Amino acid sequence: MPGDDATLAFYAETAERYAERDVAGREQDTVGAFAERLEAGATVLDFGCGGGWAAAALHGRGFDVHAIDGCAELAAIASRSLPRPVRVVSFEDFDDVEAHDGIFANGTLHHLTREALPGVLARIARALKPGGLLYASFKAGDGAERDSLGRLYTYVSEAQLRDLIDGTPGLTCEELVSQDIVDFAGVPCTILGAFARKAAKS
Repeated sequence: MPGDDATLAFYAETAERYAERDVAGREQDTVGAFAERLEAGATVLDFGCGGGWAAAALHGRGFDVHAIDGCAELAAIASRSLPRPVRVVSFEDFDDVEAHDGIFANGTLHHLTREALPGVLARIARALKPGGLLYASFKAGDGAERDSLGRLYTYVSEAQLRDLIDGTPGLTCEELVSQDIVDFAGVPCTILGAFARKAAKS
């Protein structure tokens, strides 16, 4: 989670309710698509895990799951269903090095400012093992704003998302996907997701 005070405050204050939301369906489809691109038993990081639904689903599929979140309240909730505690760390301070076969960043990076995105993506690339997989998703749109709940969002177009990924040293965008959802604030939106690979060592 980024260091935006209002965004962090929202998640801290609503942690239990946010974690209990119905996440069956579209999110599980995203986890499945991510899992299919990984080797059995791969080491996976849920980057900004929220209440831990994706981390738990990946653990249930047999992966060695780790998770981080910037909100201590959500991290505590997610830790209840995982084999190890969720680390509380901001995205900008994340410093793993070649530790993960896959990183799942679903609906998290769009809470960063546009200026912060390249640096955090570079940290993610550094944390992937050579040949590792990234899934990252954003709300589609233009510019940046706060929603009715006070959360900061940076929106991207398909071209901007591809440029963000391909502009990160070591990463190459493999596929863009999209899905229409209704978000936690009750607003219909389109989610853009990118599957990317870190270059393998020669």
